[in-house]
Amino acid sequence: MSNLIYSGVDVVELAKKYKTPLYVVSEDYIANRCREIREDFMEKHEKTMAVYASKAFLTKEMARIINREGLGMDVVSGGELFTAISVGFPMDKIIFHGNNKTSDEIEMAVEHNVGRIVVDNLYELDLIEETAKKHDKVVNILFRISPGVDSHTHKYIQTGQVDSKFGIPLNEKIIHKAIEEAMNCKYIDLRGFHFHIGSQLQENGSHVKAVKIMADLMKEVKDELGFVTKELNTGGGYGIHYNGKEERKPLKYFTDAIMKQLEDSCNEYGLERPLVIIEPGRWIVGEAGMTLYTIGSIKEIPGVRTYVGVDGGMPDNPRPSLYEAKYEGVIANRVGEELTKTVTIAGKCCESGDILIWDLKVPDIKPGDILAVLSTGAYNYSMASNYNRIPKPAVVMVSKGEDRLIVKRETYDDIMKNEL
Repeated sequence: MSNLIYSGVDVVELAKKYKTPLYVVSEDYIANRCREIREDFMEKHEKTMAVYASKAFLTKEMARIINREGLGMDVVSGGELFTAISVGFPMDKIIFHGNNKTSDEIEMAVEHNVGRIVVDNLYELDLIEETAKKHDKVVNILFRISPGVDSHTHKYIQTGQVDSKFGIPLNEKIIHKAIEEAMNCKYIDLRGFHFHIGSQLQENGSHVKAVKIMADLMKEVKDELGFVTKELNTGGGYGIHYNGKEERKPLKYFTDAIMKQLEDSCNEYGLERPLVIIEPGRWIVGEAGMTLYTIGSIKEIPGVRTYVGVDGGMPDNPRPSLYEAKYEGVIANRVGEELTKTVTIAGKCCESGDILIWDLKVPDIKPGDILAVLSTGAYNYSMASNYNRIPKPAVVMVSKGEDRLIVKRETYDDIMKNEL
């Protein structure tokens, strides 16, 4: 019997030191993914840029790491932008997304000189022009386009299909009107287009198809409107390993295919290839994280199922309930023991749907054992809630055998601090 070691750190000792539930994130893993992005995309291909999709996982320390690793950052709210500002993140490397940015958020973005704003609709275009005029600044924008590509993923994380709340539909009248309005704006510089087709994608075919569609659009608007596309943001969505046959493919599996299709199309149409931007989030941080829980109740229903209760659940990881997401887990203090039982890991919320893992094979466990749920780096901490008035877990960063606290555990007082 041995303990699980992660980035040179004994996670069972982390559970003792910081208590559970506990988010554990490997800085080493994040740095490796960022290095892969630099070597296999930014240095391999000219006129490229990579930004981290911070909605996957953002803290002040994560923003510092991303800056140190040479990537930009994609933000989707005033809160994410404020986090970047608070640590001195270079504003020219910020791309501000969101399908319904408020006037206050646009004000913040313009005031702090973000590098680009991705515009979802003409209402937003008017707000940006008005705000930029007030500050006497020219704002770089991209139009988000819905390319009409259905990605093979859960319907809640598809974003590029025709029927979507995101982006401007691929309709000639609508797009041409938007481009003409932007070209006539004194305080806006339309740089090009953005698309994002979905998340947790295992194949590159949808990206390639979307790039071909966007290249067709680039030619069309140059011929008919005289607009030259200087930038194309191809989004992210690259999948990782959660369970079973899912895998994190090398970055170049996606980016080489994207670049080849774009270069082929540009050569065919006589277009200069624009700057290409990618926005990986989950791919960088998803497998970097795990969540530690302490096992409590064990309820065996003969001939039916054995439920194993843990001291967290839906509030710290809503993805199984929201997306039917599937995870793998190990008993961290019993690594190497024979897996003799099949159990279901139940969260502590007053919800029948608060199940973290169905049918997990485990050794002969007992209350007090430590469960590590793997690949929780993305969309766990960032989507955490206080449902059932449960405080949010602490976050610990590990690297080369050392650990450091980057987010304190919430207290009951923290939950109530804004209440009157």
